[in-house]
Amino acid sequence: MPTPARRAAALRDLLNRYAHEYYVLDAPSVPDAEYDRLFQELQALEAAHPELSTPDSPTQRVIGKVLAGFAVVRHVVPMLSIRTETDTEASGAATFDARVRRELALTEADPPVEYDAELKFDGLAINLRYEQGLLVQAATRGDGERGEDVTQNIRTIGQIPLRLHGIEAPVLEVRGEVYMRRDRFEAMNERQRELIAKGAKNEKTFVNPRNAAAGAVRQLDPAMAAKRPLSFYAYGLGDVQGWEIPETQSGLLDALAAAGLPVNGDRAVVAGADGLIAFHQRIGAKRDALPFDIDGVVYKVNARALQQRLGYVSREPRWAVAHKYPAQEQMTVVRDIGVQVGRTGKLTPVAKLEPVFVGGTTVSNATLHNEDETRRKDVRIGDTVIVRRAGDVIPEVVGVVLDKRPAKVGEPFDLYKQLDGKCPICASAIVREEGEVDWRCSGGLFCPAQRKQAILHYAQRRALDIEGLGDKLVDQLVDTGVIRTLPELYKLGVAKLHELERVGEKSAANLLANLEKSKQTTLARFLYGLGIRHIGETTAKDLARHYGSLDRLMDAGIEQLLEVDDVGPIVAESIRTFFDQPHNREVVEQLRAAGVHWEEHAGTPPTVALPFAGKTFVLTGTLPNLTRDEAQERIEAAGGKVSGSVSKKTAYVVAGAEAGSKLEKAQTLGVTVLDEAGLRKLLDGV
Repeated sequence: MPTPARRAAALRDLLNRYAHEYYVLDAPSVPDAEYDRLFQELQALEAAHPELSTPDSPTQRVIGKVLAGFAVVRHVVPMLSIRTETDTEASGAATFDARVRRELALTEADPPVEYDAELKFDGLAINLRYEQGLLVQAATRGDGERGEDVTQNIRTIGQIPLRLHGIEAPVLEVRGEVYMRRDRFEAMNERQRELIAKGAKNEKTFVNPRNAAAGAVRQLDPAMAAKRPLSFYAYGLGDVQGWEIPETQSGLLDALAAAGLPVNGDRAVVAGADGLIAFHQRIGAKRDALPFDIDGVVYKVNARALQQRLGYVSREPRWAVAHKYPAQEQMTVVRDIGVQVGRTGKLTPVAKLEPVFVGGTTVSNATLHNEDETRRKDVRIGDTVIVRRAGDVIPEVVGVVLDKRPAKVGEPFDLYKQLDGKCPICASAIVREEGEVDWRCSGGLFCPAQRKQAILHYAQRRALDIEGLGDKLVDQLVDTGVIRTLPELYKLGVAKLHELERVGEKSAANLLANLEKSKQTTLARFLYGLGIRHIGETTAKDLARHYGSLDRLMDAGIEQLLEVDDVGPIVAESIRTFFDQPHNREVVEQLRAAGVHWEEHAGTPPTVALPFAGKTFVLTGTLPNLTRDEAQERIEAAGGKVSGSVSKKTAYVVAGAEAGSKLEKAQTLGVTVLDEAGLRKLLDGV
């Protein structure tokens, strides 16, 4: 057996390698569970032998107490800014190249200058100081001469190695950018909105990823900083002692990547103005598809010897420039606030703006997310607001410029009052359930805004199972006006279908056959297909089993609905709201008139117990003979429920080939595990 010291060292090496694969290379070689197991083993070793804990141990990433403030760090090598080229056209790159050639006294006969072209990240500049390869300090840019010591927060970023690979120089300062990916920013803001809606105090949403990243880096509590999803890219050097710097900028970035630091791959060595222009255009074309914000690209003379010849002017390097793209935030005025109805009935307030060019396009509408968010930001008609558009994210209003608020500004936004409690598209009642932030239209089957979603839901395999009725065909049917209501599906003919693009004779015939076949269904499938909010497959089956008749269900009151298994107040209210809308009932009657039918019965009295009543099953893996649907149907026919997750309330887990984490959790919790034969035996004994 290895000694504790050797085992701890081996674990540190393994965990650091796995972290590099996960955070930097985005190519993990082991599952999270294996990393967690090794991490916990190292934690236990260090707890038993405190002398084994080292500064570069993965267990030391989240450390430190809440600070009263940040210590000042004086930069050995000033963190200078680079000149910005605000001409966003190709001429901006040409101007820089001409200036470099002039400073180097090059003539037209001389070859093109070689440049390293990189992205200009929209984040916060950070200086990382490594001594003998170990991270000892991280500091912000500050005023360029002095920054703030944010070491304890930077250590929480998984991409930043605590020890460099293959570099043990006395001093190596690496400079780069801390940023936040857009998807992680949006997810974080969505969590913040949920907390705010639930009444959490001292919570807020963030204006943009850069502000969120900067705020996280400057958190006095490292535990709070660790909760913010930050990332890092390296791009340069500060103080260097005892390390031979590569001769080119591109070589430097290669060396930093080899040392374990994250270096962005969207970079290129190019020749002359033409190469710079091509890079600027190529990145501009893919800017929206990048997972993070950039506000331009950076051109650097590649050869370090030429950089030294060019030197600096006004504390800016002559050998580098930032070539900007159009801004992604602008100020404009709110002319009105309207309300959009989404495909699922969600009502979203939308600011109608004085058109403004932002993020490379003219924006005249921007989302306000929901009523609570609109009121929290206090956006009113007449306000001057900051509008942001980044990537493929819908333009949004991120804040009000209160200094510019006019004296006669509009009233605080009230969605229900503005709409008089009715959907702006179909006049159905709007509802907002307790604890929800969104208002919704209750006219799911009737509302034109929800038409496509209603048809797709109705046609899906677990509902009416109309094969061939997919997204593209539904788009054509609705957009061309062929289908205006759900029952009109059953009035489709070959001639109408042939008028649509890419619908051939065979496809049309198959679809019509499948529509005819769908008319014979079950009450449970029909109920599920109606798309009533909160009514999933299992609840639809419970309702069908309990009532046996659609008419009895439609007429049931709240108290009666609460008698059904697993139907609580929210579900009961949702059912009642749906069937209280006259047009929803009308659509149901039209579907029945079109020939959609099922066998009705008296229903199952609550006193009649089914063998598996109250028992929850979980299916995982592939069974040798039964499909997942067949197994579920047989379990539910015996009164059982099929869940997607394992808990202490699970009665049985049915495991087939390639069963995964659900099987492991079942074994951990001591839940009975069955194979297909065991399930069949259990069913046969019913």
